[in-house]
Amino acid sequence: MTGQEAARYTRVAVLLHWLIAALIVANLLVGFFHEDFDKPLRAALMGFHKSTGIAILVLSLARLAWRLTHRPPAYDSVMRPWERGLARAVQVLFYVLLIAMPLTGWLLSSTGTRPVGLWYGLFDVPRLPAASSTHDLWEESHELLGYTMLALLILHVAGALKHHFAGHRHLLRRMSWSRGAG
Repeated sequence: MTGQEAARYTRVAVLLHWLIAALIVANLLVGFFHEDFDKPLRAALMGFHKSTGIAILVLSLARLAWRLTHRPPAYDSVMRPWERGLARAVQVLFYVLLIAMPLTGWLLSSTGTRPVGLWYGLFDVPRLPAASSTHDLWEESHELLGYTMLALLILHVAGALKHHFAGHRHLLRRMSWSRGAG
């Protein structure tokens, strides 16, 4: 493995990163704006939202397992100590949110009287043990985690763009599809 390849994330890590990122953006959009649509479309959007949340949970657990068994590249020397600390904190928070957010949504859905739903129409999602009296707790938690995820996502993208526009374009390439130099 060359020095450049060693300073990159693995293809599996890159695939999981971008797949989860796309699903998060889609789910945040649906979560924040589903009430703006009429009832039939809103129901379909929420079915998609719930299925995508479960997909995010499963993919995030896979990503966490990959991360624990495959060492990520070291932080680049151009990063200041406070930037490395912030990057580490953001990564840890992402993993916490990527698991907690879908679980609170699943718990929220489990407190209702209707079935949780079908996972993309393929199979029933089982209920988690959650009393109906905890509905408001899970609803507030899920919404708060959604806003926290949005803020973290903005911080993450801002940090990546900061490095890119400061001339450290190689940092973005660590998580890109392209394996070419330059």
